[in-house]
Amino acid sequence: MNQTARISIYFAVASALTVTLSPASWAADIGVGPQYDTTHVYAEPGKMDTFVDSILKTFGGSATQGVLADVTPTPSKTYSQLILTPSGSFSVFDFQTPVPYPFGNERNGFLVTDMDAAIASAKKAGADVIVEPFNDPIGRDAVVQWPGGVNMQLYWHTKAPNYQPLSFIPENRIYLSRYRVDDFIKSYQKFSNGKVVDDSQQSATVIGGEKNSAIRVVNLSSAFGKTRIFVTDGHLNYPFGQERTGYGVANLSETLGKATASGAKILWQSVAGEKRASAVVQFPGGYIAEIHQDTK
Repeated sequence: MNQTARISIYFAVASALTVTLSPASWAADIGVGPQYDTTHVYAEPGKMDTFVDSILKTFGGSATQGVLADVTPTPSKTYSQLILTPSGSFSVFDFQTPVPYPFGNERNGFLVTDMDAAIASAKKAGADVIVEPFNDPIGRDAVVQWPGGVNMQLYWHTKAPNYQPLSFIPENRIYLSRYRVDDFIKSYQKFSNGKVVDDSQQSATVIGGEKNSAIRVVNLSSAFGKTRIFVTDGHLNYPFGQERTGYGVANLSETLGKATASGAKILWQSVAGEKRASAVVQFPGGYIAEIHQDTK
């Protein structure tokens, strides 16, 4: 990324924020907080504006000004924009050049307090570093891969940002096989200092399956937010497995009304009597997300 573009992004983000975190708050953990963990959205070419507009009308919040930048360690160009909502944050990209490998496969970006410590911790926990740390004028970035093929980007800023706390903490939704799930949990839990909130058999209807079938669902919690793991045989009905993040809202019906009014399509919706009211929605630009009514 050229310096002018990086600085433009920095000041665009800074305008949506106000103050910096104290050094003490950065020292507590490698993870900073779920409001700093953004889902990476690679919008269909030319549809970033309609996507951003639909997300804001659905969840509320604000967005930084879009900029044309190089956000990869090798030459590329993309329009980039940050969306901050009460239900989660989004880093949106509309690439104007081919996307360099392996970018586009990472699920999200996690802010860390110290990049070198984070990379060392990830490696010690069993992760592979598939993009080594690279510098930019406002910090550093890297991409790691956890057992089971789960890619995540780590980022660090020289000057710590300060986002408002979220009203609802989003879920990082991961689908894994029974052969790798325990390896992933052990590795990711060691890195994130997370805890298992729940590990149980649930009706397969939570991912559009049959009532008489059950799957293992594991919920983790850490400074990086929530992680919801579905252990399956890979025989999934569309659109399950396409969604990478689940967003909590106070009123699902109202939120779905706002989403469809702003151009989104409901691909699946839970039936009455389910433990949690939820839906899978496709927004303009192709992004697919789960939305659920969160009772906190």
